[in-house]
Amino acid sequence: MIDYKQKLTTDREFYPIENLEYSIESDRGRILSSPAFRRLQKRTQVFALELNASIRTRLTHSLEVSQTARFIAKNILSILQKDGLVTYGLEGCENAFISTAEMTSLLHDIGNPPFGHFAEQTINKWIKENALPFIETFPAISDKTKELKVTLSQDLCNYDGNAQAIRVITKLQRLNLSYTQIASVVKYTRGAYEAKPQKGEPFDYLMKKPGFYYSEKGFIEKIQDKLNIKHGCRFPLTYIMEAADDISYLTADLEDSVEKGILNLDKVYELIKAECEKEGETYLLEVIQERYDQAKKNDEPYQFSMFFTLVRAKLVTSLVYHVVDIYINNHEAIFEGSFNSALLEYDKESKYYKAIKILQAISAKHIYQNKDVQTLELQGYTIINELLNIFKPLLELTCKDFEALLHDEKIECFIAMRLIKRISSKQIVAYQNDVKALDRVDEEQFELLEWYHRVRLVIDYISGMTDDFALHEYQTLLAL
Repeated sequence: MIDYKQKLTTDREFYPIENLEYSIESDRGRILSSPAFRRLQKRTQVFALELNASIRTRLTHSLEVSQTARFIAKNILSILQKDGLVTYGLEGCENAFISTAEMTSLLHDIGNPPFGHFAEQTINKWIKENALPFIETFPAISDKTKELKVTLSQDLCNYDGNAQAIRVITKLQRLNLSYTQIASVVKYTRGAYEAKPQKGEPFDYLMKKPGFYYSEKGFIEKIQDKLNIKHGCRFPLTYIMEAADDISYLTADLEDSVEKGILNLDKVYELIKAECEKEGETYLLEVIQERYDQAKKNDEPYQFSMFFTLVRAKLVTSLVYHVVDIYINNHEAIFEGSFNSALLEYDKESKYYKAIKILQAISAKHIYQNKDVQTLELQGYTIINELLNIFKPLLELTCKDFEALLHDEKIECFIAMRLIKRISSKQIVAYQNDVKALDRVDEEQFELLEWYHRVRLVIDYISGMTDDFALHEYQTLLAL
């Protein structure tokens, strides 16, 4: 039975707000006022350290996603209205439904590191090569500790922006959002410590990437229990955010590449036309041909803007109606969170799916593989890698020395005494809260888990930087 009142609730970790409307508006205010949200304006979408303000950042991208999510949510409600919203437990919850989808979209990239997805790979490579050897030095007499070492090793090598978002929301920013809002951000339902399912296994799509870390395992389980979300399943409105994100990517990178001078309007048109003809795809070809002809009739300075504005408007509207149909037609599975596909990838024979694949292929070949773009990625790799190297001494300390360090006591490692002063107090408090909750009776496990949370502390600090701050820290600490 579909009853959204089970999902759209006022529950939160502390200081609950009993009125649903007030609770939802409180979430909105907390998100928009969050420093982590503001930092998205200085994080890479595709082009790192970009001075041209018209090029998309994580912030402007998130704003576009939120608008598309709002459009999708309103259209879903419009169709459900025909059966009566009370049938689905949505009467009086319309604003909660729309706002949750919209705010989830604003939050969806809040855990992404500086310099984009390339930095995720950089962090994981560094952890595997530099941090994991330390974990082997911890004694593991009991089978339980041996198992924990394997679990934590797996977890630490799976840094992911989606999982980091949950840490940012719940611990680093301590936003105290409603469980509804937090659950909607969990895009993938696998813990970073869990094995990735093989293709064809249950929830192989929903669990293809890490959605949260071992450090947030208990909190996520608490939310899932409260909102009746089964293991491996998703919160229903997350599907809307994901679809809005996919739709927003359609022409965005192509637009920015023209703004950057990598491509031009005629080249974009030629690439799309050639790819459509090669694949025998007519829908996208018709869309771009009509809009290209319209744009070329206008004065030269406006051709570029006219073409993309018209193409984007047509594609976004069509794709929104398409994903709304899929949401409605698979409503029960989506409500349960067991629908094992992205909405836009569900019907692989649809003209919309084929259009998306063509646009993605063009971006991958002609933008992401561009020499200048890859140069920026290599620079980001160097910056992140060197910063992790600089802060490595904090991971080499004993548990006792690190505790002394946090109490401003003098220790032998004079470098660590200076490094710790650079880390945000919010991040240190998050570490201390996690360690405080540990059981100290089993010293073997305590020291292992303390070190795990210390690694998280270093990752939190570096992954939480903006592009320009990371560059500044790199230049400062390497005396460049």
